[in-house]
Amino acid sequence: MKKKIKDKTFIYCFFRPLFCFLFRLFFHPKFYGRENIPKKGRVILAGTHTSNFDCFLLGSSTKRPIHFLAKDELWRGFGKFIFGNMGLIPVNRRQKDSNALKFAEEYLNNECLIGIFPEGTTEKKYEVMLPFKIGAVKMAKDTKTTIVPFAIKGKYKLFGKSVKIKYGKPIIVKGDLEVENDHLKEIVSKLRKEL
Repeated sequence: MKKKIKDKTFIYCFFRPLFCFLFRLFFHPKFYGRENIPKKGRVILAGTHTSNFDCFLLGSSTKRPIHFLAKDELWRGFGKFIFGNMGLIPVNRRQKDSNALKFAEEYLNNECLIGIFPEGTTEKKYEVMLPFKIGAVKMAKDTKTTIVPFAIKGKYKLFGKSVKIKYGKPIIVKGDLEVENDHLKEIVSKLRKEL
């Protein structure tokens, strides 16, 4: 029997329409393959990380609340109330955080949508993709969840029409996690080249 989790997305759901309107107004993002995001059921969105604005880009791609894994530093002070009520999942990046994956899997077992950036950071040079951490494929295999891969390309420039995102077809994780993780990165890399 799955554990019922408390929905803590009221801030996300309340402000999402306004944020999405302003985001699209200022950045004119281009979306490709949004039809690959299922309208219901457990799903993991996994792909490249280029900027702190990436969460807004993904949030503008679907009306479903996205539970992002985010660095736990955001939960300091008043941030604990804000980010704690946006359905985000805190991750301790200073060590292997099994609790974060546990909470994320609880959301998936309740048919929710998870957003994760396997690179783990935006701090990189020359827009080169970093190695993917294994969390996304592990969650997918543990919970029998499909992954919808995505790639982001371009800069967030005001009225620049330069940032693009492309979603690929859902994939199922069944085999060795290292092999599946490399496969996910290959798919994301291919999507990025297509943009």
